[in-house]
Amino acid sequence: MAYDVQFSAAAKEDLERLFDFALQRELDSATGDLDIPERALQAIRDGIGFLKLSPFACRKLGDSPFVRELVITFGSSGYVALFEIVNNSTVIIGAVRQQREDDYH
Repeated sequence: MAYDVQFSAAAKEDLERLFDFALQRELDSATGDLDIPERALQAIRDGIGFLKLSPFACRKLGDSPFVRELVITFGSSGYVALFEIVNNSTVIIGAVRQQREDDYH
């Protein structure tokens, strides 16, 4: 059975913010690689794809067995996606952050 994975409005804004941050970092770098922001988003998409099949395999966040986070490897740190399994067919991504950020918004 495959889960339908949806992004909340906040998670969509997170993706835009993360892309903009990565792009600006590369533009400011003397050796910037403008492919990195798109590769970062692709890594997030690939990671999120895992949730379609096995969302319960991700680590729990807090007391609820349905609120979890997915660690997405990219570069030296990567990203973390906060999500909730809302029923037996739907997962909603609530937030996405870079692993070095302090907390979810």
